[in-house]
Amino acid sequence: MKKEFFIFLKAHVFTLVMICILLLFSIEISKLGSVLLEIMTSKKGILLFYSLLILFYGLFLILRYFVRLYKKKGPRAMFIQLVTRFLAPVFLLLFVLKLIVYQNTHENFDYQWNYDVENTDKNAVDRYVKDGKHRGMSVYQLQRNNYAQVSSLVRANIEWVALFPYVYQKNQHSEQMNIPDKVGIWNKRDSILIESIEKIHKKGMHVMLKPHLWMSEGWRSNITLDSEVNWNTWFESYRKNVMHFAKMAELTNVELMCIGTELKSSVENQLDQWKNLITEIKEIYSGKLTYAANWDGEFDMVDFWDQLDYIGIQAYFPLTENKNPDLAMIKQGWDVHIEKLESISKKYHKPILFTEVGYRNDIEATIKPWEWGSPLSILFKKQSSKIPHLAYQALFEKLWHKEWFAGCYAWQWNSSDFPIKKTPSENTIAIWYSQNSATTLLEE
Repeated sequence: MKKEFFIFLKAHVFTLVMICILLLFSIEISKLGSVLLEIMTSKKGILLFYSLLILFYGLFLILRYFVRLYKKKGPRAMFIQLVTRFLAPVFLLLFVLKLIVYQNTHENFDYQWNYDVENTDKNAVDRYVKDGKHRGMSVYQLQRNNYAQVSSLVRANIEWVALFPYVYQKNQHSEQMNIPDKVGIWNKRDSILIESIEKIHKKGMHVMLKPHLWMSEGWRSNITLDSEVNWNTWFESYRKNVMHFAKMAELTNVELMCIGTELKSSVENQLDQWKNLITEIKEIYSGKLTYAANWDGEFDMVDFWDQLDYIGIQAYFPLTENKNPDLAMIKQGWDVHIEKLESISKKYHKPILFTEVGYRNDIEATIKPWEWGSPLSILFKKQSSKIPHLAYQALFEKLWHKEWFAGCYAWQWNSSDFPIKKTPSENTIAIWYSQNSATTLLEE
């Protein structure tokens, strides 16, 4: 009996060690388990689970086939079958995929980089004090202790950085989102964010703190709740998060805070709560305020612009109907939008700030700029660094010297779908950000 026990112990030593680790870190594991459960019960999580299940089952069947072949006919027969029935088709498929990728990524575009406009000083120039323009960039997750990344932003004449603390909500029907354990008490993730803010300030740059509501399913603009009680519960959880970040913004001297991003259905249903929230924020935060309304009509319906410093717009306006447009075509696409923007700026006598604007790296980027790519886009869509470069060029030529235009935050620095860093778009932005605007902003 004793011998059998030790055999069992030896066979399951790894399992026993893992159980001990789980017991030691039960709290963290329980939190991780709840997050994994949220992911696995979502539509994307279920799809991922079954995809992996099919993949691993297919590999199991292949392995079993060749093991049986080896036992029945020997290594030579198995090797021949392995090459002809498995390796050859796999390598052929990989070759075809690589050829498709090459065709879709190869572009006859010889961009001449202008190094003369780059800022070679250690700190930002801060042209904002002269013309009030936000020379902004959206940056997701500044890596800890990565001063080189901040220096690369300075080199591109970027003077404002938008940082995004994410708040999680399961879907658009959830009655509330995750809330901080205690408002104004920082957790580990908050501490990393504070460190990033301090890092940016040390380089002479400014910060826009822009909380984003993130969902596993649905879109934050379409939150749908079935009663006023549920709406109030939801807004109270949102209020706690915003007040948490407002306290952080005041503590760290953040110059601009965005109080919400693309929350159209809430703005429609809870106007009084939003106005009260703005008043509450102003009691503890002394910086400037904006709200990031979506481009497709939401900015027209927001009724509290007069309480804010900027009319903030997620500026993913459609600019062309054709693929692979030239500069003149893209510029022409701005005309209808500029008319609306000028109208709302005059109505509230407030400058307009593009809280986001960006373009994918493909030839269709100006048709529906708001659409994200997919990991498989590279197999069926022609990639391009020229089109986003032209799109930014058109944006600046049409808007940069407008009196009501407060600047923009390009989306985003280190994205795979909307890449800017080390692309012609970076240099185009750097060129325009190096210029002083010929006009100053509207008096507030």
